[in-house]
Amino acid sequence: MLGAELAACPLPKDPIVLALPRGGVPVGFEVARALAAPLDVVVVRKLGVPWQPELAMGAIASGDVRILDERLIRQEDIPPEEIARVTLQEAQEVERRERLYRGNRPALALRNRPVILVDDGLATGSTMLAAVKCVKSLQPSAMIVAVPVASRQACVLIRDEAVDCICLATPTPFIAVGEWYQDFHQTSDAEVRELLQ
Repeated sequence: MLGAELAACPLPKDPIVLALPRGGVPVGFEVARALAAPLDVVVVRKLGVPWQPELAMGAIASGDVRILDERLIRQEDIPPEEIARVTLQEAQEVERRERLYRGNRPALALRNRPVILVDDGLATGSTMLAAVKCVKSLQPSAMIVAVPVASRQACVLIRDEAVDCICLATPTPFIAVGEWYQDFHQTSDAEVRELLQ
């Protein structure tokens, strides 16, 4: 559905589709296929609250990009050493996934190319925000975030970064990305590698 929506939009010529692994890669694959565009990944990791890992206190991406939700960190009283510990752990996972998914292939050159950033959905938007900051540093000519489903607050967060955000649905109340899929199984590393190849 997202691929069809984007194919009907007046997009910049010759875009590159960048998916956020792992769950965004099957969606990104379908978008890339609908647009006849190349597919690559931008590896981003959520920084989970130590005692509630599914709750994002921020995110990191390749190129030493880190964003933090300072309000949540204050609210949860998360000590700086815990933030540093989680950041280090997730940075190691970013490096592992970069090597695993690309192998010996270099990342696609983004400078002066339009980029469509795709994920399976946005809850808080923190991981996508880290991806946006990472990709902006690589100087694309344009950037669009495209997701099937998102919370309204996540779309606002992305648009506040002066990035177009195309989203098929912004349900209220927004509970979780997975509830809007018939099949929301955990995407494996092997599936990611197969779709990228």
